[in-house]
Amino acid sequence: MVRSIGASILSKSPSGKAPALRCSSMRWSFSLVRVFGIDIRVHGTFFLVLLLGALQWGGRHGARGAVFGVLLTMLLFACVVLHELGHSLVAKAFGIPVSEIVLLPIGGVARLEQRPKKAIHELLIAVAGPLVNVVVGIALLAVAAVTPSMAHLDGEHLSRPGALEPGAPALVFWLMSANFVLAVFNMLPALPMDGGRVLRAVLTMLLGERRATPIAATIGQILATLLGIAGIVTGNFILAFVAVFVFLGAGQERAAVHARTVLSTLRVRDAYNKYALFLSPGDRVSKVIDYLLTSYQPDFAVMHGGELVGVVTRDDVLRSLATNPGDQYVAGMMQRAVFRVHASLSLEEVREALAAAGARVAAVYDGPMDIRFLGLVSLEDIHEALLITSFVQRQAAARVPSE
Repeated sequence: MVRSIGASILSKSPSGKAPALRCSSMRWSFSLVRVFGIDIRVHGTFFLVLLLGALQWGGRHGARGAVFGVLLTMLLFACVVLHELGHSLVAKAFGIPVSEIVLLPIGGVARLEQRPKKAIHELLIAVAGPLVNVVVGIALLAVAAVTPSMAHLDGEHLSRPGALEPGAPALVFWLMSANFVLAVFNMLPALPMDGGRVLRAVLTMLLGERRATPIAATIGQILATLLGIAGIVTGNFILAFVAVFVFLGAGQERAAVHARTVLSTLRVRDAYNKYALFLSPGDRVSKVIDYLLTSYQPDFAVMHGGELVGVVTRDDVLRSLATNPGDQYVAGMMQRAVFRVHASLSLEEVREALAAAGARVAAVYDGPMDIRFLGLVSLEDIHEALLITSFVQRQAAARVPSE
């Protein structure tokens, strides 16, 4: 059961995605099934957990125990999927797209495409997962209450898996206990766990997100430190491993709020490349390679008659060279569909829009009806603006006491 207590620790990243938590589809994972428009994916390392379940029960009960251990582990993670679906369906009800749930050895990761805009939405999304586990646990408790063969089972059996004979009573008992543990553990007030998100949501209603997240993150890191110490002292290194993720996740939440605050103060016109090199459809790939080698620019607008007709990125060039080593025209490898943003938007708005669209480069327009093309802005440009602005702010804050 300890294997499943990390169900929601990684379920939401600072941006609302898997570390997330948010990334695109996780590497080494494959699609298992699609439920309510959400891909349920399984990471390749998940099979190590199945092997551990087989060894845990097979050591005393042989082949029958090994099969039971695999079945129990699979059902435990089915409960984790239900937990993540609880989060996901409530998020979708609030208009937040959810693309996938990935099963990892440490638990489940639900990828939300956007972060909740309102504190009450974050609170309800966070509570939904543990609430599902409570409902499942109560249902299994009702089954146990009417099953005479389960009357003698108690908490001591959880610490000695081999003491239970593989069978329906043991299966119900472990699943019931696991769901209650999932609910309680995930409601600990430690970001980025569900309880930490509930705490952050309540504090946001009282203090605002800018003050609420540092407080919730600090509490989360204190609890993570205590969990880590407890895990080391008791020899429960899985608990210590989980504590590390909680500690790092809380720090990421704090950094994400800082990033959103900084980027919300900057406009796109402050970050796009005003001195960019341009291409025309008739240019050759050799010219693009020369630009890549002699400048720091990775993306190029393709112009024709003063109008933007496409974009060529470094990846486009490499892909073209891999499939067609000839010196082909830019028109044959450029991206014709280019994501557009207005110069008056904040960098945070653009970052969220790019993430939602699955793009990394946007064309910046200005003027009435977005008719005047200014240049390109990329996720790398936004990140650089964040780093420079944050550094300037830190330097300014460091000089204040001495003045």
